[in-house]
Amino acid sequence: MPASTGSFSPMIRNIIFDWSGTLVDDLPAVWQATNHVFRSAGLEEITLETFRAEFCLPFKDFYDRFAPNIPFPQLEKWFREKFNTAQHSVEPLPYALEFLLECRAKGLRTFVLSSVLPDAYVIQAKAAGFEELIDRSYAGVLDKRLEIQNLLTSNQLQPDETLFIGDMQHDIETAKAGGVYSCGVLTGYNSLSQLHASKPDIISENLRQLHSVLIAQNWEISPNREYHSKPLQHYPIATVGALIFNDRGQVLMIRTHKWSNLWGIPGGKVEYAETCTEALAREILEETNLRVKDIKFVVAQDCVKSPEFYREAHFILLNYTCQVDGPDVVRLNHEAQVSQWVECSEALQLPINRPTRLLLETVFGIST
Repeated sequence: MPASTGSFSPMIRNIIFDWSGTLVDDLPAVWQATNHVFRSAGLEEITLETFRAEFCLPFKDFYDRFAPNIPFPQLEKWFREKFNTAQHSVEPLPYALEFLLECRAKGLRTFVLSSVLPDAYVIQAKAAGFEELIDRSYAGVLDKRLEIQNLLTSNQLQPDETLFIGDMQHDIETAKAGGVYSCGVLTGYNSLSQLHASKPDIISENLRQLHSVLIAQNWEISPNREYHSKPLQHYPIATVGALIFNDRGQVLMIRTHKWSNLWGIPGGKVEYAETCTEALAREILEETNLRVKDIKFVVAQDCVKSPEFYREAHFILLNYTCQVDGPDVVRLNHEAQVSQWVECSEALQLPINRPTRLLLETVFGIST
C-alpha cells in the first residue's frame, strides 16, 4: 500500500492494467497452448479447473514445477506454436472498453504491464479497439515485479496516484513492489481465495463494479484497509434466485467466481418498481437465456457477510422454484462461467454454496 501523509488520499491519476484476465479473456487459448506444451513434453494434459488452480506467474515458476528438465526457450517455442493458432478465441472482457473510455474521458493515464507475448498483444489490442486507449504498453514481461519501478520512473508516475488492476496474485505482488495501490478482479485466472491471500487494497467482481467504487470514492483510495472490507451498501439488499427444473426433472447449477467458484443458482437483485417474480424472470433470462414458468416461492434466507461471497454484504435471499418454458439450452452471460443440468442427488454432491444447499434440502425435504 502506498505511504500516506495524514488523512489525505490523493486522487488516482494513473492506472496500470494487467492484460490477460483483466482487459481480455484469453484463458481458453492459454490453457490450450499449455496443454500443447505438456503433450510435447510427454506430460498428461490438465483440466481447465486444475490449470486455474495451479497456474502462476512468472511463467518459468509454473513450468519449473511441471517440466523442470526442459529448457525454458523450448517450452516457450511450443507455447507459441499453439497460442498463435488459438488466440482467435480471445475476446474483450465485459466493461473493459467502457472502463478505458471513462479513463480517457477523465484524463487518466493508462498503461498495460503484462506477460502476454508482444506480437499477440498488438493483434489483440487492435482487434478489441483498445490500442488508442492505452498510453503505453509493456508486453512480454516475464516478472512484472522487476519492471514496475522502470514503468513508474520512465513515465514519472507518483505511486500514491497510481492503481494497478490485475487478476492474479502476481499482479498484487507487483503493485506492492511498486508501492502503488492494487485491485484484484475476479474476471481472470485466480480465484477469490487466491486473491484474498495476496491482500489487495480492493477486490472487485469486474471493471464495472470497480468503476462504481471509484466514483463513490471520488477516484480516491483510502489508506485505511479496513474501509475496503466494509460493505458498499449500509442496508440489506433483496435478491431473488431459483432452482430451475427442465422437462427431465433435472435442476440447473451454475458456477461463478464471485461465490468462491462454488456452484449455485441464477438470480440477482430486485430493481425499483419491480415485483420479485418479475425480477426473477428477468435475471434468469439475462443470465441463462431461459424463459421460465410456474414460479413458486420456497424460502427466505438471511445471508450476512457470507465468507463464500467475494466481499462483505448483507442479502435477503428470496428463493423460488420454476420450470423452463421452452428449450433448456443455456447461454450464460458474463456473470457465470459454467452451467450444467443435473439430478438433485448429483447437485448435492457438487461443491455448492450454503444458500443453494439449504434451498435444495428444503425443496427435496432433506433433513440435516
